[in-house]
Amino acid sequence: MLAARLSRLGISNDTRIVAYDDESGMNAARLWWLLRYLGHEQVFILEDSFSTWKAEKYPVTDHQPIRVPSTFVANVQPQMLAGVDEVRVVSEKTVAAMGDTADGDSPASLSPLPILIDSRAGDRFQGQNETMDKKAGHIPGALNYFWKNTQNADGSYKSADELQEHFTGLEKDREIIVYCGSGVTACPNVLALEKAGYKKVRLYAGSWSDWISYEGNAIATSE
Repeated sequence: MLAARLSRLGISNDTRIVAYDDESGMNAARLWWLLRYLGHEQVFILEDSFSTWKAEKYPVTDHQPIRVPSTFVANVQPQMLAGVDEVRVVSEKTVAAMGDTADGDSPASLSPLPILIDSRAGDRFQGQNETMDKKAGHIPGALNYFWKNTQNADGSYKSADELQEHFTGLEKDREIIVYCGSGVTACPNVLALEKAGYKKVRLYAGSWSDWISYEGNAIATSE
């Protein structure tokens, strides 16, 4: 279990954690989300990548500190997750509601349904270039917000104002369910949405890989 692993690393419930990586922040964001899912609030993201840190001549070392085992007690936050059954219902209701409107409203305008957000690149969302999974396309009714568009060219996250503009059209009092291919690159979008002021954001951790494992689940390929 992750809690046992954290305890062996000397991390307790009072430890302040700053996560970083050199992969455009996706793994750091995933760790940020996992720790918060376990109820750990003192977790933060380094705004820049490790490459930027080194380029700015900040200190680095190959020394690992001595690990003194501690006790990390998990306080799981199930409300942060959305499962496949719920996502299926949201998808079906969204598609039905879009079909019932005269002008084919966007899912973002169909209150009070939760909004589904696909975090993958546009070509994967549209089913044009699927290099990871056996089936191409996206969950019907989902909107496409590529996770890298929440960041600047140097890999740092955009400001709260910029992110609010990026997510313009998404009502802040609506529930939002975010997914990607396997539950990793959705996490930067979760982080960015929260930075922009959205409070009801959840992760479909199984994401597209889980969705297509069910034969009866519908697949869309249009924008």
